[in-house]
Amino acid sequence: MTAPTISTEGLRELLERRAPVTVLDVRPAAERAEWSIPGSVHADAYEALRRHDPNALTDFHHANGGRIVTVCAAGKTSMLAAERLRARGLDAVSLEGGMRAWSLAWNTADVPCPGSTARIVQLRRTGKGCLSYLIGSNGDAAVVDASLDPQVYHRLADKHGWRLRTVLETHVHADHLSRARALAADTGARLCLPATDRVSFEYTPLKDGDIVRVGAAALRALHTPGHTPESTSYLLDDRALFTGDTLFLAAVGRPDLEASAEQARRRAHALHASLQRLVALSRETIVLPAHTSEPVAFDGQPISATLREVQSRTSLLRETEETFVSQVLARLPPTPPNHHRIVALNEAGTLPDDPTELEAGANRCAVA
Repeated sequence: MTAPTISTEGLRELLERRAPVTVLDVRPAAERAEWSIPGSVHADAYEALRRHDPNALTDFHHANGGRIVTVCAAGKTSMLAAERLRARGLDAVSLEGGMRAWSLAWNTADVPCPGSTARIVQLRRTGKGCLSYLIGSNGDAAVVDASLDPQVYHRLADKHGWRLRTVLETHVHADHLSRARALAADTGARLCLPATDRVSFEYTPLKDGDIVRVGAAALRALHTPGHTPESTSYLLDDRALFTGDTLFLAAVGRPDLEASAEQARRRAHALHASLQRLVALSRETIVLPAHTSEPVAFDGQPISATLREVQSRTSLLRETEETFVSQVLARLPPTPPNHHRIVALNEAGTLPDDPTELEAGANRCAVA
């Protein structure tokens, strides 16, 4: 018996419309701890299923009714789980490609921005933690830090009656493959990056203080080096701040990727100066980072905070420069998987046929 499967998009749509579905994660607990599907339940049955243990999943009781979607790392062991459950008469299917494929799943949330002429839509890769943004005003639109298939942004802009005119990046990313160049080519939009010699394709360079118009709204480039030398934040109408991987909601960017120990130390000093520049902005500024370290629920709630809230949550922002540098370098998390290859592809502006293997795993760009 072979159990039927469901695609990432199929499961995404079920969760989006709050359909009665139970997501059953059968991975080892250690794997689940790194990243999981919001609302999923866990049965540590991976080894038992691999051994074809007849008692595997016998303790799982499905009390909620509706469909069960079994999940593992790559979609093979979850197939065994679905077969066991179907043999008990349950409507169980296996997620195609497992968590590796789920890294491309996404949902959206509107970001309230009082005082701005623009509307902001946050697009969240729930299985990866990447956050990108669609900004619309007076029929025009821009995208910041595109990490999804270009058609996702294209369709969403069309839904709002916006024409995509500008695609911006905050920096050369290390933990996901940028879709910015592909999106610009797909829509005819202008591609804007912070001025850098790191990339080998044509783009419109942005320097500190440059203004990008989006309909009646204005994005001002603020050069905020530290995470990378070219890292730049964008301030929308003095109301919302797209910080890339420079500042998160309770953490700061890491300065060590693609850097020697001495370069990382110099970048940490630069990061301190950049963050001091940002925290001098209005404390009601809405902070919108490029990543989150938790799976993103299908709840429509934006991942954002005021600068006041971020400052209260992030003790590193209150440290002296020398203490900041020493603590950031002492707290570095493990490097993102495949980051050398991802950076090389992003610098070349190219995408592999299948990005899921390169992008598998949680993002690791924050230092708390």
